[in-house]
Amino acid sequence: MTDHHQSTRGRPRVAFVTCAALPDLDPDDRLALGPLAARGVTVDGAVWDDPAVDWSRYDLVLLRSPWDYALRRDEFVAWARDVPTLLNPADVVAWNTDKRYLAELSAAGAPTVPTTWLAPGESWPAPADGEFVLKPAVSAGSQDTGRYDLADPEHRELASAHVRRLGAAGRVTMVQPYLDAVDTAGETALLFLAGPDGLAFSHAIRKGPMLTGPDRGEAALYKEERIDARTATPAQRAVAEQVLAAVPGGADRLLYARVDLIPGPDGAPVLVELELTEPSLFVGYAEGAPDRLADAVTSHLSRRR
Repeated sequence: MTDHHQSTRGRPRVAFVTCAALPDLDPDDRLALGPLAARGVTVDGAVWDDPAVDWSRYDLVLLRSPWDYALRRDEFVAWARDVPTLLNPADVVAWNTDKRYLAELSAAGAPTVPTTWLAPGESWPAPADGEFVLKPAVSAGSQDTGRYDLADPEHRELASAHVRRLGAAGRVTMVQPYLDAVDTAGETALLFLAGPDGLAFSHAIRKGPMLTGPDRGEAALYKEERIDARTATPAQRAVAEQVLAAVPGGADRLLYARVDLIPGPDGAPVLVELELTEPSLFVGYAEGAPDRLADAVTSHLSRRR
C-alpha cells in the first residue's frame, strides 16, 4: 500500500505549493498553519518545480505562491496535470493562467474591463490621448504591467516599446483603459473559500493604486500592495457571484477564489481579474479568516476520504 493511502488513514498531509524565492511560504499563508495543525493536518511548504518533491505522498496539494511560473506557463500547466490531488484543479489552472479567460466571462455576460488583445507581432494603433494599462495575458503579481498617459509623447513611445517587448518574447499583450476610480475607491478583492455547500464568501479587502507609470522592464516577483480591510457592497457581491457562476466546470470544485473589482465609469463594479490559481487570500485582514481557510482545506480532505 502506498504512503499516500496510509496517510489518508492517519494524520492528513497537505502541501502548500510555493516557489523557490519563498520556500518558507508567504507570511499570509503561514497564518493558516496553526489552525490546520489544530485540526490534525500536517502542512509542508513545497516548491512546484523541485524534482525532489514526491507529490503522491500528499492527500491534498494546494496552490499558494508559485509566483514565478508566468514565463514558464506551459511547464507549470503540464506539472499541474501530473498532480492528482491539486487544488484548484489542473483544468482550472490551464484556463485561469491566461487572462484571455476575461473574454469568455465577458461573452457570458459578466461585466469586465474592456480589453483589446494583441498577438505577438501586432502593433497597437494607440489613441491620441487617454490613460491605458498594458500587461501580458500571462503574468502574476503585476509583473510587466504599466500605466500610460497617451497625451505624453514619452509615454506613447514607452507604450509602443512595451508592446514590442512582450511581442518579441512571444507574449500576448492586453490593453485596457485605466479606470481612474482606482485612485480614489481602489480595487476591491472579494475572497471566497470552500464550505460544506461549496464556495462561500469569506471577506473582502481594498487594494490601493499600484500602477504609478510605465513599465520599464524591471524584474520583480510581485509589486508591493497597500491592503486594508473592506466591507463588500451588495452590488460587488452580486457581480462576484455572477462571475463565479460562469467558471467552466462549476465553482463548487474550487477551494478558493478571489474576484478583483473596480468601479467602472458609471460607478458599477467591473471585473479586473478572477484569481483561481495562486491568489493572495489576505486572511490576515479578516477576523476568523485563517480558520475559514483551514476549514476549507479540511472540507476538501473529507470529500477525498
